[in-house]
Formats: sequence, structure tokens, C-alpha cells
Amino acid sequence: MPNDKLQIKKLYALSSENRKFSFSLPFKHSIKIGKRSYDVKLKNDDKYGTYILWKNRRFPVEIIRSRQNKYEILFNDISYEFTVETPFSMQRMKMLKKQKGKAEKEFVKAPMPGKIIDVLVREGSQVLRGESVVILEAMKMQNEILSPVNGHIVKVSAKPNTNVMKDDILVEIKVD
Repeated sequence: MPNDKLQIKKLYALSSENRKFSFSLPFKHSIKIGKRSYDVKLKNDDKYGTYILWKNRRFPVEIIRSRQNKYEILFNDISYEFTVETPFSMQRMKMLKKQKGKAEKEFVKAPMPGKIIDVLVREGSQVLRGESVVILEAMKMQNEILSPVNGHIVKVSAKPNTNVMKDDILVEIKVD
């Protein structure tokens, strides 16, 4: 029996400029711009490939890059980058934004139990917010654990081929 509390009914797309766009699930073939709704159809055929049909015009769409929740698409020959976030991850981002500047050190913790596959940083190296620091395998999937801040690596506790529990400290970062 599925747990209704775990079903996500809304997602957010964040542009590279941090503009937020929300959409409900299941995705309906309409978009809302301002207070106006527009019918949109996503189509694919041999003649035109994948495209969006809007106001009887075809706009070509191609996914250039997809990694975790980050996407880069080519839409009508213009490149766009965005992330797709759940309401929970949006709350977490707001909380982290409020805490930014308060802490001198940031601890990157394991979000779930798993096995460390690779450590991508070394002590003393510089790291940027959103940069991968550790690869953690959980439930046969490899997950990139990202740095939540810009800073310098103070301590690396994670070791390849070791198991970690949820909330184990993987990396300590001195916030810049």
C-alpha cells in the first residue's frame, strides 16, 4: 500500500538566475504565465524530432545535459539551465540561506546510509557551492553529495569503500 505522505504533488524549477517556477503533478499540458494559462503539447515525430506545440507553432526541444536534478535544455535554439526541486528541498534551501554567514564551518553529512564510492576533494582544496564532494552509493544508486557552501576543505572523514550511516560527517568545510 503506497504511503500518501510520500507522494509529491508539486515540483519547482529553479533557473540559473534562481527564478522559481512551480508546476503540479501529474503534469498537465498547460502552463501558467502570470495569471494566464496556455495549452501546450509536447510532441515527438520523425520529421521534427521533439518539440513543444504552443499557439500552433513548433518550438524544438532537446535535453543537452541531465545530471541528478540539474538540466540543460536547448529550447528554440536557446540554451537554458535549471534544477528541479521538491517542496522539501526548497524548504531546506531557504533554511540554508538563512544560516549562511552564521556558521564559520559547515559539516557535510551523509543524507542516508550507504557506501562511499569516491571522495572528490582533499584537505586544503577550495570547493564551490553545488560542487560534488563525495559519491555515496545507496540502494544500488550512486548519489553525488554536494557542497552547500563556498569554502576550503578542513577535514575529510569519508574514506572510499567504507560504509556510513545517516548523518555521519563526511567533509568539514571552512566557509569563505
